[in-house]
Order: sequence, then structure tokens, then C-alpha cells
Amino acid sequence: MNKLLLGMATIAMGSVITTGLKAAEVIRYVPGEIIVKFKPGINAKSFFQNKSITSLGLAPKREIKLTYQSLNVLSVESDKSLQSALAILKNNSDVVYAEPNFIYSIAVMPKEKSAITKKLEKSPFVDLNTATPDDPSFGQLWGIRNTGSNEPQGKAGIEGADVNALKAWDITRGSHAVRIAIIDTGVDYTHPDLKGNVDSEHGFNFVNNTKDAMDDHGHGTHCAGTIGAIHDNKVGVAGVMAEVTIIPIKFLDSTGSGSLESAVKAIDYATELNVDLMSNSWGGGGRSEALFEAIKRASDKGIIFTAAAGNSTSNNDTTPSYPASYESPNVISVAALTAQNDLAYFSSYGRNSVHIAAPGHNILSTVKGGGYEIMSGTSMATPHVSGVLGLLLAKEGRLPHEVMKARLTMTGVPVTALRGKTQTASRIDAYNLLTDTRPERSGPQNDQWRTVKLDQAFESEHPYKENSAVKTVYQFHGAKYVRVKVEKFDLESGYDYVRIADRAGNTLEKVSGTGENYTTDFIEGDTVELNFVSDRSVNKWGFKIVAVEVQ
Repeated sequence: MNKLLLGMATIAMGSVITTGLKAAEVIRYVPGEIIVKFKPGINAKSFFQNKSITSLGLAPKREIKLTYQSLNVLSVESDKSLQSALAILKNNSDVVYAEPNFIYSIAVMPKEKSAITKKLEKSPFVDLNTATPDDPSFGQLWGIRNTGSNEPQGKAGIEGADVNALKAWDITRGSHAVRIAIIDTGVDYTHPDLKGNVDSEHGFNFVNNTKDAMDDHGHGTHCAGTIGAIHDNKVGVAGVMAEVTIIPIKFLDSTGSGSLESAVKAIDYATELNVDLMSNSWGGGGRSEALFEAIKRASDKGIIFTAAAGNSTSNNDTTPSYPASYESPNVISVAALTAQNDLAYFSSYGRNSVHIAAPGHNILSTVKGGGYEIMSGTSMATPHVSGVLGLLLAKEGRLPHEVMKARLTMTGVPVTALRGKTQTASRIDAYNLLTDTRPERSGPQNDQWRTVKLDQAFESEHPYKENSAVKTVYQFHGAKYVRVKVEKFDLESGYDYVRIADRAGNTLEKVSGTGENYTTDFIEGDTVELNFVSDRSVNKWGFKIVAVEVQ
């Protein structure tokens, strides 16, 4: 199944498309359905007057009437004909795009045996800080306040490796004027720890098209608790924000899965409400133009879109994860951090494509039915980021996307374990964010890279030969840091690779699989060693390197 679906329940009848990346990585979609956007002046009726179209086994099924545009769902007889129809539709002059009705799912890991349900316990520490809530299980929320001994599964943590919320709460605890849409499985708006912070009146359920966005799974409620569980009510836990207006928008069903059609409707609905932020702890499917357009429409209205990076342990720079990997100005991609200040073992990452890390392992929060559970995943990291951005919105109002993203990433606390894993190798810090305090960072500065074209490109034959072992060394006098720009690579994943090493021969990383315009992590010093290695099985196109960046 798709990388965000590992171990998760999905729509039972979903069909799959193999991506060719890993055996476990496939794209799920609703069987027999294609979503099409026609060019202006074309509709389903006029389109199907063409007999060559009906001969494909296609038929109009329904129109998706959105606030900002209309799409059409076409039916097709079988998976085999679906693939053929997609190829033909994409080249049809009346079609802007055609794609499967992808299936998306929650980005949470299967529960550990000891973490199915957490019995609430009294806070294990006494804190004289006036910002500390009196909620009885606040002390188990290591993501908000990490004492080094309060991870709810009993694992030793790192004191202070948290979102630094208590200092931030001396500035603001949030505001009901800040409206955050949780696009998910719904929210239990009757939960005693959420009532008062959830606006169920403006919520919507796109699974059964009703106004009732009650959570029948638990995932959306868990995300809601991390963002906005009520403070000082002597019940359960506390959210990153004491005051917020959460709007539950349900498009994922009781199994945690939902369609592209419903996702687009949900995002457009939140955009029409003009919420301040959309929190999205889900993913899957392939790249969808319909979903991208919906996110971009939200961006155009100034709405931030936080998204879970995924739980596949893969590099999103080379293996994108959607919606987190869309290059829309409002998207903030979030990796998961542990109480030990490490990247969580399951978390996807990406030095270029993932913006920040946040607590996402063994997180205690609210669930449906008035309960509490521990969950892990980039699903849990994302609402931490949504919450701290909500605090910023409460303090300063909306900011331009590029300003808010730069402020979020540059005020983060540097974490050694995150080097090469996120844009600034940092975890979120709410106090730094509110005060715009930017920690000093060792290593190269993002805005000081200079491109140097190689005198002679380092590239393989196309296709490359088996059992290759080619090495070259480049030196750039005066450079303190060097990183390699790979123009294109198409290599047998995991077996054939370009090895990037420093002067001493220490491996920095291995570039494998398929991608374009990829920039490696940096090495210290003025010398880089490149080594191409292939085995004797599959020979693909190869690779081409024509430039590096130095500073």
C-alpha cells in the first residue's frame, strides 16, 4: 500500500497502482473512477458526443460542484481500461487533467501493545510556573513540557526537548478568534476536554454529506486535543492552545480513509469559511492536480496548510509524499520527533522538502467517546505545529506565507539528529516563534550558496553498464562547504548509487532511485569525492552531475 498507509485500515475495495519504487509502495484509488477537469466551454455532455471517447468504456458518473470550479467523475469498466483511458484523456485537447480518484488515509502508526489506551494519572511534577495548567495528566505531555522522565511509555527523554509552550503561554495562550480547520475523521465535539473550543455548527461531514462532523474513528479528535484541549478544567490533558476555535471537517471515514473527491470538497469548504489554518494529518495517493489546485486556492486566501510528512521512513526529496510535498506557498511539511530528541524511526524526512520537526511519538491526547489514548505518527507532530502557529496568529494575526514559514523554521531549535532531515535541522519552539528569536546555527547559511559549474560533467553512460565502479574527486579551493547538484538520476533503487564522500572518504549519502534537480547534503571542506557503483542486474538510464554549490 502507499507509504502513508503502512499498517492502516483502508477502503476495502480500493484498487492499486504500483509505483515501481518499493514493493510496498502503491497508490490506492476508488475502483473505476477518474476525475477530469475539462477546458472552459467543455462539459460532460459535449465531451461524450465524441464516439471515440465512449469506445474507451468511459461514461459520465457525476459532477463535482465546487465553490471555485467544477470537476467531473467518469466511470470506467476495469482497472486495465482505467489505465488506458487515463493515458488517452491526458492527451485530449478538451481535458486539462485526468487522474484516478485517489484514496488518502491517516498518517498514524499502529498502536503499540502497551499504548492502546492510557489510564490518566496525576501530573508527575509540581511546577510553580503560573502558566502550568492544572489538568491532571498535563505532566504526561512531554511534547509540551519534557522533563526527561515524563514520556507516557516510561522511556527516558531529554529535558527541554519540547515545544517550549510554558514560556510561550506567558505571552499568549491563544484566542477564539483564531479558526483552525481540522480536516480529518471529524472531532468528538462533546468531549469534556474540547467542548468550548470546537465549533461544530460550521463543521461538515463529506463522507455522508451532513452537517454532523462527529468523529467515528478517533484520529481527528486526537489531533484536536493536541491543538486545543481546554486548560485548567481539571480534566485530562491540555492543548498547545488554551483558546482556539476548531472547525471539524470530516472527509475520512471510520476506517481512516477518504477519497480525493471528498478531500477537495473539504479543503474548498474550509477555504470558503476563510479559516486561518488547515491542519492535515493524512496523505497518500499520487500527485493530484485537483488537490494541488484546492490547496493553492487556500493559499491565495492567505490560509496556512500544515501537512504530515508521512510515516514511510523515506526521503520526500526523492520520493514525494502528498499533500505534504506540494510546492504551494502555504504548505508546511512536518516530521516527527521523539522525547529523546531524535527523528522518529517511522518518520519521513527531506532536507529540501520537509520544513520542521515536532513531537510525534507516544503522544497522549483526546479520542472519541470522551477518552484518551497514546498515538504516534507524523499525524501527531502536525497538530503541534498547527498549535504553535495558532499562538502566533493569536499574537500577530496573519502573516505572508513566506514570512510565517521562515519564522517557523529559523526560530526552531537546532537538533543534531535532524541534520539533513529538515530544512533547518530544527524542532519547533513556540516561545522563539512568538518573540522571533533565531538561534545561532553552525554550518553553511542557506542564502550564501554559490553555484559552480564543473569543467566536465560527471555522468554515467546512458544506460549505464553493469558492475560499474567509477570514482572522481573535485576540489574547490577556499570553500568551507560543498554540496552536489544531481541534474538527473535513474538508478536501480538500493543497488546502484552515486556515493558522496568527503576528503577522508567518509560517506555523506548515497543517491539512488529516480529524481531530478536533487541537491545533496553538504560536506565540510573544499573537496568532494563522487563514486558511482552498479551491480550486475538492472541497468537504467543512469545519472548526470554538472554543478556543485559552495560557500
